[in-house]
Amino acid sequence: MPDIAASAFLPPDAARALLDRWAAVRARVDGAARAAVRDPAGITLVAVSKYHPAASVAALVAAGQRDFGENYVQEALRKQAEVADMTGMGPDALPGAGGEGPRWHFIGHLQSNKARDVVGRFALLHTVDSETLARKLDQRLAAMPAQGAGGAPPVQDILLQVNIGDEAQKSGVDPDELPALADAVLALPRLRLLGLMCMPPIFDDGEASRPFFARLRELRDGLAARVGLPLPHLSMGMSHDVEVAVAEGATIVRVGTDIFGPRPARG
Repeated sequence: MPDIAASAFLPPDAARALLDRWAAVRARVDGAARAAVRDPAGITLVAVSKYHPAASVAALVAAGQRDFGENYVQEALRKQAEVADMTGMGPDALPGAGGEGPRWHFIGHLQSNKARDVVGRFALLHTVDSETLARKLDQRLAAMPAQGAGGAPPVQDILLQVNIGDEAQKSGVDPDELPALADAVLALPRLRLLGLMCMPPIFDDGEASRPFFARLRELRDGLAARVGLPLPHLSMGMSHDVEVAVAEGATIVRVGTDIFGPRPARG
């Protein structure tokens, strides 16, 4: 039983509470998908484990959760190692790596000087927002050894982060500059562009996020038609507005607090 497996890493009551919250979020996502006449299997739930201990991640891995999101590079790398030690399963990162370990997503602001630390460590980078960063990632990938028996060069899956609310304090490419950035990324052979990501303004009412999610979908559809690629993913939606995001086409939702509970204080 999942709760028995999870209690190998957390006290039984804490494990049970964590799994109950996780199941409730999964039910919300599945219900929103069915309401939108979509297949729930087509929506990836990323459990955002920022500031939460590796033991909580390991408990969810034991219960069957596969995808985890982190915002800070050093915290993420430390947690990856800790979870691997606890579970005996390393991260399933670059395409073709195989395995059944957790898939790690990087969802925080990514500085170009951290490119060397993230390639090959995350299944998906959600927050590429400049040509400078994209080129740094590609250069780092070029320096990595080939993969597999056929010697295939490593490839990193990425999303482009769009500043959908035109907020000065948030990262992301301006929607008007998105086509040029996409062109630059598509010219880099070691990056695989799979779609777009956004963080709309925070509202008390999740329904207020709808026009921003709809706008991201429209940008994705227009960009896909322009470049002739499917760009299948839209990463959008968090604890307070996940149902609205699914209704507007999200394929990846990022939920932290409603799964893990309130974030522990840093330090």
